[in-house]
Amino acid sequence: MSIQREVTESRRRRSDLVDLVRNISYEVMPFKSTEQDVLAAVPTTVPLTVTVTEAKGIDTTLNLTERLLRHGYTVTPHLPARQFVDAGHVGDVVVRLREAGARSVFVIGGDAPEPAGEFPDAYSLLQAMEAAAHPFDEVGIGGYPEGHAAIPQESIDLALKQKAPMATHVTTQICFDATTTSSWAAGIANSDIDLPVSVGMPGPVSRQKLMRISAGIGLGQSARFLQKQQSLLWRFLLPGGYNPTKLAKRLGTAVAGTTGNIRGLHIFTFNEIRKTETWRQELLASVADKGDRS
Repeated sequence: MSIQREVTESRRRRSDLVDLVRNISYEVMPFKSTEQDVLAAVPTTVPLTVTVTEAKGIDTTLNLTERLLRHGYTVTPHLPARQFVDAGHVGDVVVRLREAGARSVFVIGGDAPEPAGEFPDAYSLLQAMEAAAHPFDEVGIGGYPEGHAAIPQESIDLALKQKAPMATHVTTQICFDATTTSSWAAGIANSDIDLPVSVGMPGPVSRQKLMRISAGIGLGQSARFLQKQQSLLWRFLLPGGYNPTKLAKRLGTAVAGTTGNIRGLHIFTFNEIRKTETWRQELLASVADKGDRS
């Protein structure tokens, strides 16, 4: 490779990374301190999603979503299909979020062992939301670059194709291999799923914090969480086993292997909110500095 081509390739990779870093969103859990932690550390320019825990239920997530919206944040609540009872329940939540000013939702199947009502999966909830004439500009759905421990790959592929026409973007589950993620993103584009992808990755969470949170969300749910993320546990247990900056940079390089459908990073903060924001600012400064010197 010529020196000029090497310089061009380096600039392109840096540009891809800058684009990813400038399109970061945070995922937070609806704990007692979450609102104050967000207000203390996170600018309103950073989009937020709020998860649903099986123990606390969907109302806790909706309550936090409404409060954060009033503070001026762009907030996307998780809507887990298995926690909805019927079409009336769906309609009530849609109206509640519309009145709160929410413009974005993230629709998932949910981790409850049994559905509370009529909706066993995200596809069925999306259909009910369409029937309720939901007003949301953005509807996210999940993607699984490494598959799912409890769901056959054929079922995952079919579900993504079914859900895609009712969605505006895909947010992936955690995957620590940038090449696996980029290959998966290229694959869904080649199968005519024309949706932008936001790559899910952990922020700078400590091993101790991860263990406390996984224990705090309930034994059953914690076990299912760790089962879904088979590579997550050992990555955090190994000293020096995970570095979010390294993964972000690898993803910036890997974007070149896609059709350009990877558009941003979705950071699983595990409620290490202040630490995550400090990391984001340092990463932004780093990529901006390199861009200035190129």
